[in-house]
Amino acid sequence: MAQYRGMNVTDHRIDVPLDHSRPEGEQITVFAREVSTDSTKPYLLFLQGGPGGKSPRPGSLSGWLAEATKHFRVLLLDQRGTGLSTPANRQTLPLRGDSAAQARYLEHFRADSIVRDAEALRMHLGVERWSTFGQSYGGFCTLTYLSMFPQSLTRSVVTGGLASLDQDAKTVYRATYARMAERNREFFSWYPQDLNALHDIYQHVRENHDEHLPNGQQVTVPLVQMLGMYLGGNTRVHLLHHIFEEAFCQTPGGRRLSDTFLDALQAQASFASNPLYALMHETIYAQGQPTNFAAEQVLAEFPEFTSQADTPLLTGEMIFRWHFAEDPALRPLEDVARILAEHEHFAPLYDLEVLAKNTVPVAAAVYHDDVYVDRELSLRTASQVAGLQTWVTDQYHHDGIGDDGPAIFRRLLAMTNGEDPEVAAKD
Repeated sequence: MAQYRGMNVTDHRIDVPLDHSRPEGEQITVFAREVSTDSTKPYLLFLQGGPGGKSPRPGSLSGWLAEATKHFRVLLLDQRGTGLSTPANRQTLPLRGDSAAQARYLEHFRADSIVRDAEALRMHLGVERWSTFGQSYGGFCTLTYLSMFPQSLTRSVVTGGLASLDQDAKTVYRATYARMAERNREFFSWYPQDLNALHDIYQHVRENHDEHLPNGQQVTVPLVQMLGMYLGGNTRVHLLHHIFEEAFCQTPGGRRLSDTFLDALQAQASFASNPLYALMHETIYAQGQPTNFAAEQVLAEFPEFTSQADTPLLTGEMIFRWHFAEDPALRPLEDVARILAEHEHFAPLYDLEVLAKNTVPVAAAVYHDDVYVDRELSLRTASQVAGLQTWVTDQYHHDGIGDDGPAIFRRLLAMTNGEDPEVAAKD
């Protein structure tokens, strides 16, 4: 155990089966970092957003983590394939063999396997039951946990992560495009000059095919549209305005996209640090049928997002085939992505009968205008899980815990304890 800046930090590593149905087969490593101020407190497992995102690396106790450690020892789990858990990326996956072998390997990297990894960690630590906190995709994993091992859970809190239990990926992305269109309109009503700036950027890259990111990737209209990821939050959305402000500079060769803009675009658009996000993104909605790049399939229904539009709207959490053809970090995995998209036999991730009889206290923040996890689909899910309490709020967007994490966590924890959430949120 290490101690620094008010935290006790302990690292945990365990070996788990790649395929939990074959416990004697190949093993991979799963890592979790324990952060606490009191080793006698109960455990809270944090399930990170994603897919393909590693857990936070705290340098100090702040935000929601500071609040959580008042009540719990917090386990920050690196989900399999991320962080210090056996990594899966363009460098390591070729060790598996050809593209088909790599895809077979990644079939074991969905929420059901992540939950079984968590169960292995719980048993390794000798914990009878623990609580969970799921942000975004971590909420999807929470619903899988409640389906598979409810007896292991004391309570669960979820922020921006009530997955649709029975809708296909196309339905999800139709809702996502609609929410993103609303958010685009809101942003450009605040900064109408930025719509002109975006139009200028599009025209520039349509006419100049020699603009490239620092990683060498050509700047295209769809690539610029990825700046819409900024629209998914309270804490980040206004940063987009400053990116547009510095889009161009004058050079001896004429007007060019500035290094400042190109660096910001690469930070948003590159999947070098989280390739599983792109590879596995649509598999999180796959239950018994292929996704076949669902976001791309329904794009034509929303012509304002197509690259042929005069000034295409900014996109959000949509993954397209071109990502794998153009991003240097994904290009070696292009065929792997195709195989996963065509896979027809992904098992169900949720047990609706078990969830309908749920007895675990669950409290979920549903963000009214969330562009990534649709409000109406979330509320439908809430109605299908017994005992799940929702707090619907328009104060925050998808990154709420980064904006006011302590108050959100206090409120949800109070709801699972049967206490007054309004009083708790103000403490």
